Amino acid sequence: MGGDGSTVVTENGTQFTYTNRFGGFWVQDPSNPYTYAAQPNSWTPPLNTSWRFGIDKIYGVNLGGLFVMEPFITPDIFQRYPTAVDEWTLSTAMRNDTANGGIAQLEAHYATFISEQDIAEIAGAGLNWIRVPLPFWAIETYPEEPFLAKTSWNYFLRILSWARKYGLRVCLDLHTIPGSQNGFDHSGRLSPINFLSGNMGLANAERTLYYLRVLTEFISQPEYRNLVPLFGIVNEALTGVIGTDVITSFYLRAYDVLRGVGGMGEGKGPVISIGDGFQALSSWKGFLNGSDRIAIEEHPYFSFGGPMLDPIAVLGPDGNPGGKWPKAACDNWGPSTNQSRTDFGITFAGEFAASPNDCGLFLHGANVNSTDPDCPIYDDWQNYNDTMKQGVMNFVLAQMDAFDDWFFWTWKIGASQFSGQIETPLWSYQLGLRNGWMPPDPRVAFGRCAVLSPPPPGAPPAWNGTYAPWQTGSAPRNTFSIAASSSASFPWPPATISNAQVPVSLLPTYTDTAAIITLPVTVTGTFATVVTPTSLSKAMPSPTVSMPDGWFDKGDTRGGAVPIQGCVYPDEYFGNFVGGVIPTAPCTGPSSPGQSVAGQGVGATQTPAPVVPPPAKRRVLRKGD
Repeated sequence: MGGDGSTVVTENGTQFTYTNRFGGFWVQDPSNPYTYAAQPNSWTPPLNTSWRFGIDKIYGVNLGGLFVMEPFITPDIFQRYPTAVDEWTLSTAMRNDTANGGIAQLEAHYATFISEQDIAEIAGAGLNWIRVPLPFWAIETYPEEPFLAKTSWNYFLRILSWARKYGLRVCLDLHTIPGSQNGFDHSGRLSPINFLSGNMGLANAERTLYYLRVLTEFISQPEYRNLVPLFGIVNEALTGVIGTDVITSFYLRAYDVLRGVGGMGEGKGPVISIGDGFQALSSWKGFLNGSDRIAIEEHPYFSFGGPMLDPIAVLGPDGNPGGKWPKAACDNWGPSTNQSRTDFGITFAGEFAASPNDCGLFLHGANVNSTDPDCPIYDDWQNYNDTMKQGVMNFVLAQMDAFDDWFFWTWKIGASQFSGQIETPLWSYQLGLRNGWMPPDPRVAFGRCAVLSPPPPGAPPAWNGTYAPWQTGSAPRNTFSIAASSSASFPWPPATISNAQVPVSLLPTYTDTAAIITLPVTVTGTFATVVTPTSLSKAMPSPTVSMPDGWFDKGDTRGGAVPIQGCVYPDEYFGNFVGGVIPTAPCTGPSSPGQSVAGQGVGATQTPAPVVPPPAKRRVLRKGD
C-alpha cells in the first residue's frame, strides 16, 4: 500500500515513484488479491463503495489502440505493412511475415503499449475510470478470421489487476462486432455492415449476444462486479443503416440476456451502456422506460464535421484563448446532454478529443490524411506557444463541463515509425498532460459553460442531479418493468433486416449447441517474451483464498452460438451468397431443403467485393444537436 511519493516495484523488477497529490493510494495484497480497498483520489469513492451515478463524476480516459488496432493510435505498426487498412488486413500481413515475428508482433504490442506506470499516472492525474475497448476475438475466432485469438484476454486481466491496485473503475467496451457494426476500421474490418444488416446480419447478432453473455458472466462475479460496473455492449453501431427499431430489438434482447445472468437491481451485474448511434440524444427519449440500469453514451466530435478552419490560438468572446471553440462545445453538447439526463437517464461521453479538426497522422485511416491547411500548426506540438496550449485547454475544459461525466479518447498515441514523433498530438491525454494543454486537475472544468454559454430565457431547467430509482438500480428488484408495448414493438428476431436479400425467416442463423466458453481468471500460457512470465504473480491468490471460475450463474447452462452442422453461410463481412443463388428455405441441417443454396461456408475462401466506405466517418458531430 502506498500514497504520494511511495515506491512501486513492477512485475519485471523496475521501480517508479507514485505521484498523486490528490490523496489517492494504491493497494496490493497477495493474501487478498481481489481487494477493493484502493482509491484514486479523495473525491472518488474507493472500490469497496458503490458508485453513485449523478453524484460521483466520471473523469475517465480510454485505452484506445491497446487491444483494437487503429492506424492513428499506433501508426508505426501500420507503417510496417503499407497495404494494411484495418486489423483484418494487418493480421493477414503479419501472419505472412514470419521472418519479422508474424502475428506475435501483436502480443508484443499488448505487452508494452500500456504499462503499470501508465495506470498509476492515470490515477495521479485526478482521473477515476478507464474505458477499455476489447475485441470479440479476445474470446474466440472462427476459422476464416485472421485475428489473434484469445491472447488479448491475458493482457486485459493484467489491466484489471492494475486498475484494482490503483482504485480505477473500468468500463468494458465491446469495440468490435462480428460482421462489423459500422464498416469502420476500428470494428475489425473495413466492410459493408453485416451486423443487423445484410445477409449475415442475424447470425452475427446471435454470435454477438453469446459473447455479451460470456463477458457478463465474468464481470458479474463478486471479485469483479465493483471493478467493472459499466459495460458498453456495442461500440458505435451505425443506427442510420441498421435502423432504430432493429437496433432497439437487439438492445432489448441483450438486456434480457445480461439481466438473466446477474439478476435485477444495483450490484446485480453491470450498468448496460448503449451508444447513441450518431443520432440526436433526443431521439432516445423514453427508450425502454422502466428497465434496470441502461445508460447512453455519446461520442461527440467536431473533428469529422467538415473543414474546421477557425483558429484556436486566439482570444474568444470571453477574452480568453480558444477562439470560438470553448463556447461552441458548451452550446453544442451541454443542453442536449443535460436534457438527455432528464429524458433518458444516465448519459455520458464515452469519447471526445482535444482537437477541433481532423489533423493528425492517419486520423482518417491508414495512409489517409487531412487536407486542412492548418494541420502543420496543430501537429507541431513541440512548438506550441502559451496561447495555443491555453486555447486547447480551454476547449477541453468546456467539453468536460458540458458532458459532466466523460472518457477522453485516448490516453496514449504512438509515434510514427519514420519521424519518431507523435503526429496526432491532440488525441493523447498523456502528451497534453505532460506538455501543458490538458488540465492537471479535471475538477477545474466545473462551471465553464455557465460563464461561456448561460442558458437563454425560457430554456429547460437544468437537470436536478437525481436519476429515477429504476435508472440506477436502486428501485425494489421486483419493480423493474419495461412496458409491454416496448416488448411487443421490438421482437427478437426483428421483423426486418436492412440490406438483406431474403426475409428474416430465410436468413442464416446459428445454433446454441457449442460448449460454453468460460473466460479464464488467470493467465493461460505465458506472456510475450518482453514481459516476465510472472506478470500477474503479485495479483495471484494464495492457495487458501477461493478463486473465481469465470462463470457467475451456475444455472446458466445453455450452449454457445455455433454454425449449424451441414449448413453453409455467406461471407461474415460481405454477406455474398455463392453464385448469387438466393435461398428459398431456411437451413436447419444436412437434410434441410435450403442447405444447398444457403451460401458461402464458414472457413471457405471468398474474394470480397470492393469496400465502399460508409458515407459518414466515425465520431461525427451529431446531427440535430
